[in-house]
Amino acid sequence: MPRGQKSKLRAREKRQQARAKTQTQGLEGAQAIGAEEGEPSSSAHPLLEGSPQNVPAAETPSTHKEPQKIPSSTNDTTAAVSCTDSNEGANKQDEESSESSKAIEGFRRDPLNKKVVLLVQFLLKKYQSKEPITKADMLKFVIKKYKLHFNEILRRASEHMELAFGIDLKEVDPIKHCYALVSKLDLTLDGTMNEENMPKTGLLMIVLGVIFMKDNCAPEEAIWEVLNLMGVYADKKHLLYGDPKKIITEDLVQLKYLEYRQVADSDPPCYEFLWGPRAHAETSKMKVLEFLAKLYDTVPSAFPLWYEEALRDEEDRARARAAARARIAANAPRAMASSSSHTK
Repeated sequence: MPRGQKSKLRAREKRQQARAKTQTQGLEGAQAIGAEEGEPSSSAHPLLEGSPQNVPAAETPSTHKEPQKIPSSTNDTTAAVSCTDSNEGANKQDEESSESSKAIEGFRRDPLNKKVVLLVQFLLKKYQSKEPITKADMLKFVIKKYKLHFNEILRRASEHMELAFGIDLKEVDPIKHCYALVSKLDLTLDGTMNEENMPKTGLLMIVLGVIFMKDNCAPEEAIWEVLNLMGVYADKKHLLYGDPKKIITEDLVQLKYLEYRQVADSDPPCYEFLWGPRAHAETSKMKVLEFLAKLYDTVPSAFPLWYEEALRDEEDRARARAAARARIAANAPRAMASSSSHTK
C-alpha cells in the first residue's frame, strides 16, 4: 500500500480511538442481554473474548471466538427504532422479548431520547425524499427548546441511523451546517431505497462481518449463533428486521450481496454463507470491520488478526485500482488513433 494511503488509515484509526474514549455510555436501561450478573454493560467486550482493546496483536489468541455478550448499542437502536412508530408500538411489544421491552422503557425515560426518535424520523424522511438536511431545519422542526443538547441528540440519532439502517450522516458543508445521508451499501433493486429495504443494510453488515471473521465462509449455524445473541432468531419475527431468515437466505441472496450454498456432501443438508459479488464491489473488509467495531463501541484494531487482514485487502484493492488505471491509460492512445482513422 502507498505510504500516503497507509498514513491515512492510521490517522483515521487514531481519530476513532480518540472518539471512543470520549463517547458517553449507552442509554439508561439498555444492558447487554448476555452479560454476567453484576457486570456493567460497558465491560461487555466485542468479538474477541479475552482480547481487550489495548492488547497487542502478539498477545491475541490464535483462535477466533464468537461474541459472548450483546453490545448495549444494539438494544438502544432497537428501542429507538421501535419508538419511531407510536401507532404500532403497543401491538408490537407483545411480540418482543422481555429484555427488548425493558430496553425500550429505559430508552423512553431519558427526555433527550424523545428528540432522538423524532430526529431519526426526520432524517429518514429527508433521506427517502432526497431533500437537503440543515442544522437550522433540525433545530426548528425537531430540537426546538433542547438547542443546548443538539450535538448529543445528533450523535445518538446518527448512531442509530448507522447501526439500524446502515446509513451514515456526514456534514458536507461545515460553514452552512449542511448534512448528507449516505448508505453504506446500495441495497436496491430499482435504484429506490424504501422503508422495507433500509433495515436490511444494518443486518447485512453484521452477516458480512461474521462471514469475514469465519475465514470468509460461515456455516449457517454460526450466523444464527451471533444473531441470537442480539435477539434475532430465524423462527421469530423481529421488531426491526421483520422475517430475518427470509432476508438472509432469500432477499439478500437475490440481490447478490450474499451467496448461500449447500455444503458439499453434507447429509442431512447443511448450508454456508459467503460474500456475494455486490458485497465485494460495494464494500470492503475494512468498512465491515469498522461497522462491527462501532457496534461494539470499540475500534477496528481491537481485533488485530482481522484488522491486519482488512489492511491487506485494502492494499490488494489499491493495487487493482492502480492496474486498472494503467490499462486505461495504455489503451487511451490506441482508442484515439482508431477514432481519428475512422473520421478520415
